[in-house]
Order: sequence, then C-alpha cells, then structure tokens
Amino acid sequence: MRQRIMHHGARRRRERRRRAVWTGGELLVTMGVVLLLLVAHQLWWTNREAREGAQRRVEALEREWARGGGGGTDSGSQEAEESRESEVSRGTGVSGESRDSASGQDLRAAPGSAAVTPDLSQAYAVLSIPRLHLRVPVAEGVGKRSVLNKGYVGHYPGTGQPGGAGNFALAGHRNTHGEPFRYINRLMPEDTVRVETRSAVYTYAVDRTLRQTSARDSGVIGPVPRSTLHPSYGYTAPGHYLTLTTCTPEYTSRYRLVVWGKLVSTRPR
Repeated sequence: MRQRIMHHGARRRRERRRRAVWTGGELLVTMGVVLLLLVAHQLWWTNREAREGAQRRVEALEREWARGGGGGTDSGSQEAEESRESEVSRGTGVSGESRDSASGQDLRAAPGSAAVTPDLSQAYAVLSIPRLHLRVPVAEGVGKRSVLNKGYVGHYPGTGQPGGAGNFALAGHRNTHGEPFRYINRLMPEDTVRVETRSAVYTYAVDRTLRQTSARDSGVIGPVPRSTLHPSYGYTAPGHYLTLTTCTPEYTSRYRLVVWGKLVSTRPR
C-alpha cells in the first residue's frame, strides 16, 4: 500500500492561505461593526442629542419671556405691528403675491428689511408646526455646527424677521441632528406655521411648495420669493412671507425642497 507524502512546503502555504482568509474575514467583520456604529450614531444618537438640546432651549426661551427678559427679536415697533394686524384683518398687506427666492443650506440670502438683527447663532424665536408636531428654536444664521447640528432651525441672515414685510427664510436638517424639517414635504396649503418671539406670535399659512430645485437657487429666499430656475414657482408682489428650506432627496444634499407661507395673523404675547 502506497502512502501519500505531504511536503512541508505545501502544508505551510496552505496554512498561510487559511490565516490570510481568517484575518481578512476578521477585518471585514470589524469594518462592518464600525460602519454600523457610525450609522447608528448619525441616525439615532445625533437625533436624540439634538432634540433634547433643542427642547431645553425652547423651554429656556419660554422662561425668559415669562420673566420679561431678553432673548427675542421682533420686526418693528408696536405701531408697525398694529398696522400689520389692521392690514391682515382687511385682507390686504400680506395676501399679495411676489417673485424671487431660493432654498438650501449653502445659499446666499438677498438683503432683507429686518430692523433689528439678533447676534449670530443666538436662539431668539420658536417655530411651531402643528401638523408635524414640531416645536423648535430659531437661531440667527445657518451654520451647521453653530446652529443646524444643534437641532435648531436657522434664519438666513439678511432675510426678513418674523412678522415683518419681506421674506422670513429658514433652513433645517432633513436627516440627522434632530431632523426638524424631515417631513415638511407633507405640509399642505392652509396648514399653519407659528413663529413665537418675546412679544408676539405670528401665524403663517402654507401656500405652495417647490419639490426640488438647485442648492444655488437663491431666488427662493429673496424678499419676494421666486425660483430663478423655475420661474413659475414663487410670487410676483411684495408681501409678508415665510420660507422653509431643506435638503432633498432624503439622505442627500444635492437639491433643495422649499415650502412657502403667508402671514395671516399677529397677536401680542
């Protein structure tokens, strides 16, 4: 009976291949675990952390306002507010259509008409959208680290202030970091959006939506908001506008989704 002869060289090569396959498998498993942890951090932990922080800031603003302290910025004097209320009650002043506008977190805002500008990154108002069960702080600026990644909604510098003539334009994350604007695509005409400041509550009614436009379409946040790329979307006359912008499609930042509203009421706090 002939015995099979095993050469030590062949055995060593086979052993090295097994070790290489085993090591490669371990590396792939480790990389998979790391990627899962990163995804969990982005999709779960950043949302939890940002939402909790945003809720604390809303509560802090409400305490400041209840004490009669600072922390809020309004768009004009009491006389101007009374004039706007009168215009709203007559159905004028805030019902006209306009043209010019844009959306997206890297847009450059057109000059606005705000008389008083909050400090950069300061939270000074609260945005409430009943349909979305959303209540978040509004801060000056659209910087990611200083504003948006905190779960706040950011006000485009240079655009109008709450309740004022022109366009009060806001940006917010659609995914991760609290994702306050994740579902603004669900807003329908006549849905209400409230903006609360230290001395007043401004109510806007959703009017129209631009489902997708370029991140560079700065017309959508103009004083008279109107898309420069899709001119049929937007307005043609001055008014009191609200613009909400976020990224689209979800989990990308290639395009912008825009929702517009018009001021329908103003009341003192």
